[in-house]
Amino acid sequence: MESDRLLDDSVSAACGHYGSGRGSAGAQSSGRMSYPLAEGDGDLYIQQAVVFIEDAQQYRSINHRVDARSLHLYRWYYSRICQWGLGLTIAVMLLLAFVERPSSLSVSSDPRYRSPPWEPLCGLTESIEIFCLLVFSLDLSVKSYLIGWEEFRKSKWLIGYTVVITVSIIDWVLSVSMVCDERLRVRRIIRPFFLLQNSSLMKKTLKCIKRTLPEIASVILLLALHLCLFTMIGMLLFPKTEDPKKNEEWKLYFRNLPTSLTSLLVLLTTANNPDVMIPAYTLNRGYAIFFITFSVIGTYCLMNLLTAIIFNQFRGYLLMSVQTSIIRRRLGIRAAFQVLSCQGAQGAAEELVNVDSVLQVLSRVQMKSYYRVAITTEARQYESVGFMDTEQFRKIFDELDKDHIKEHPPLPQYDSPLLQRLQVIFSHYYLTIFGNVVALANVLCICTVLVLSSEMSTSERDNHYMEIINLCFIVYYLFEVCAKIFAFGWRGYLSFRNNVFDGFLTILLLVLQITIYAMYRLPYSQWEPSSEGVMSLWEMVRFVNMLIVFRFLRIIPDIKLMALVASTLLDLVKNLRAFAGILVVVYYVFAVLGIWLFEGAIKPPPQTSVLSNTTMENITSNFSMECGTYEQLGYWPNNFDDFAASIILLYDIMVINNWQAFMDAYTRHTTGWAKIYFVCWWFTSSVMWVNLFVALILENFIYKWDRSHSCSVTDVEKIRYDTSVQLMFKEQIQEPTEEELICQLHQHPHLHLHW
Repeated sequence: MESDRLLDDSVSAACGHYGSGRGSAGAQSSGRMSYPLAEGDGDLYIQQAVVFIEDAQQYRSINHRVDARSLHLYRWYYSRICQWGLGLTIAVMLLLAFVERPSSLSVSSDPRYRSPPWEPLCGLTESIEIFCLLVFSLDLSVKSYLIGWEEFRKSKWLIGYTVVITVSIIDWVLSVSMVCDERLRVRRIIRPFFLLQNSSLMKKTLKCIKRTLPEIASVILLLALHLCLFTMIGMLLFPKTEDPKKNEEWKLYFRNLPTSLTSLLVLLTTANNPDVMIPAYTLNRGYAIFFITFSVIGTYCLMNLLTAIIFNQFRGYLLMSVQTSIIRRRLGIRAAFQVLSCQGAQGAAEELVNVDSVLQVLSRVQMKSYYRVAITTEARQYESVGFMDTEQFRKIFDELDKDHIKEHPPLPQYDSPLLQRLQVIFSHYYLTIFGNVVALANVLCICTVLVLSSEMSTSERDNHYMEIINLCFIVYYLFEVCAKIFAFGWRGYLSFRNNVFDGFLTILLLVLQITIYAMYRLPYSQWEPSSEGVMSLWEMVRFVNMLIVFRFLRIIPDIKLMALVASTLLDLVKNLRAFAGILVVVYYVFAVLGIWLFEGAIKPPPQTSVLSNTTMENITSNFSMECGTYEQLGYWPNNFDDFAASIILLYDIMVINNWQAFMDAYTRHTTGWAKIYFVCWWFTSSVMWVNLFVALILENFIYKWDRSHSCSVTDVEKIRYDTSVQLMFKEQIQEPTEEELICQLHQHPHLHLHW
């Protein structure tokens, strides 16, 4: 996963994008700050090479200051503690929305039963917020200093960062001066910008989305044309007639143009199917042709075509983005070679670097141990020669582009033939298979007991027999854990993730089982299942059974396709944080906007509220108990009255089911223009983001499938891979040429090299 970088400008593969007419002399005569590399600056060369290698490893831009003091500040800024602190500050800033007015700190979001939430005193959240803003200001100052004024002016993200911080501070001052009594806080809706600007991959994802929009505009236009065409046909098919019995379709779904458009738009998502068709279908079965034709063309053709286009276009732009990342890595490695080559052999016809200098750089670089060992091993092969050329230097850092293969430690050695035989038996794959069969038998026993006792109350259940059965299974689980530890050793046993999962649950089950027997001294014939101890016997047995069922997931690594799907999901969690970040930003903005527009718009009638002292005057004509409406379905907890409730409501709309009930309710209680908000959220979340997420799932799964297609289950179990987005597109990436890299090094704003 790519780390953050200072600039978001794309690294062009063509020299012309950097003003190729300027050579090194042009760089000297320009107004940009530069640092000529004179002899005797050996330690500075090493520091620069260390930073360039770290930039290459993390796919960062090398366009920053390279003097000794700036390099020290640069490494401190990108240190783990500093980046964690900045990330924590961003998280705190975003989480303030749950505490600020309207506060989400109440047990229920249902306005009928919600107690008054805890409201923070004026100045509490504001103090936390101004501290976060000061941290962001410091972050902006450091970034601006490190890249210089010329690069700062070219960075739209840093300029936007400055504007957002300024607006937030001004709005904060207004809020404090009004004693926190203002209803509209502009700074709340721009807070997600802090999350966006801190992640380069998130910026590139947003840029890819922006570039994808024009490509899918034709399908969106065709979809809109399809919707409008069928809307007009529907209004012609279902007009108001003299017979009231035949006006049901017109009355409910085609009364006017906005209602007709909304009805067919919801039908496009299948949320109101077949409800929208039933009144007309009741009169004449031929009317079904209209609705089926609309759904087939719109839902199954155009919407799926839209998914295909989004997948194809976004994948292309993501590949371009990954190509940019690879160029930055090659450029960082080439820059490190160039500064190291200034130390020695300047008079030679060919540029060379000293192997000892390379090893010294590797000892200072912050990188994972397995990469350091692999690169150092490659570098030591040239110790006999003493020098490396450009190609050799580049090849030793190819280790950064390889999959990291985690191999399990060797088995322990035993001298006794009996112990060796037992080790062979206990390390065999069949022991795991037998353990899965035993786990399945345990789950079937629990299932049988649940079926037989489903109609019994707690007092009627006899859990003694279930406890004895579970004890027998848990004893076997403990035996299996001990046998595998004996066969593989502690380090070998813990190197398997499924063993860690299995062992942890087995120990937890054993502790619970001992606790149950200590508390209830089973078998015991006279007991009160609901009165003994902190937890009743039934509650403890139920908890044990849930853990046993959860433990059955251990079968996943032993079924190849299931293991492949599970590993794909794990890689999605690790590598697609940028997409989750974009989703957080979208949710945050729409939730704040929803609170601004609809807070308190829907109030329950007084007779259903246990806390309200309002009168019947509060019941408006908008209240409806018709079948399928917001009120009849009891959707009261889904509202925009606080931030947490808004997030849940937006999620309910994103999954499409009954989303028209929310849109209808807020349209009735506010204005018809409220539909624009809900349609925009549907398009952003369900159409755009979900399709993008599907595209990345497909890409990740195809990559994993192609790589492990020839592996057996045991091979997959023996070897684990670390997959990144860059590795997913490794085969499609085009390597930059030497001329392109040198051309870009010439354009470095702060580094002047003698060529």
